[in-house]
Amino acid sequence: MSRTAAVLVIGNEILSGKVREANALAVAVALRPLGIALRRVVVIPDDVDAIAAEVNALRATHDFVFTSGGVGPTHDDVTVAGIARGLGRAVVRSAEVEGKLRSHYGARLTEGHLRMADVVDGTELWAGASPDWPTMVLGNVFVLPGVPEIFAYKLAGLVPRLRGGDAPFVLRSVECRADEGHLAPLLDAVVAAFPDVAVGSYPGWGSEPRVRITFDGLDATRVGAALTAFESSLPPDWIVASD
Repeated sequence: MSRTAAVLVIGNEILSGKVREANALAVAVALRPLGIALRRVVVIPDDVDAIAAEVNALRATHDFVFTSGGVGPTHDDVTVAGIARGLGRAVVRSAEVEGKLRSHYGARLTEGHLRMADVVDGTELWAGASPDWPTMVLGNVFVLPGVPEIFAYKLAGLVPRLRGGDAPFVLRSVECRADEGHLAPLLDAVVAAFPDVAVGSYPGWGSEPRVRITFDGLDATRVGAALTAFESSLPPDWIVASD
């Protein structure tokens, strides 16, 4: 059984379509080599009560929770306040983060900048790959910014902390010259025979029907066997490519 994770995306800009969400994908990609399964992605507005409720729900049902967004200096950056409410803790000013902000901004420092030194009481500051701007950690909750480039950088810095000896996920696939209606009974047979392998079907769009079938799991032998079993049930001319 693999460890599980959830992503809580916070931001009105995501729900309104003004900004394209990219961070949940980054988490999914980063966790697969660690053998950690991303099980849930929740997108909510910049609302303290909503953040409190979702953080509590997700941290109780997943091994890891990654929040995205709402940790800047403006009025809509309320993630810290929301997590504090959910955990029943106070928001306090971190002397360590304040010192880094003063050093970075110098004479340009404003009270708005200093808001970014406010943390939930009891927060651990994880340096990871970014000692100048550590990540806020509260138990199994990792508080990350919403800017995709910064999010990805901080996420990479968390990988050593998340690595736990789990086997990485194995992915095999085959592209078929057929439509899903013809493939469905063949897929049903493989799913029944290999309940420990996740089978996915992804049709393309073009002049002729094409479907990519994927096989995911933690046991490379079982994943390979599922792929072989499926391919053996196909007419040879239906297979376009396999990997």
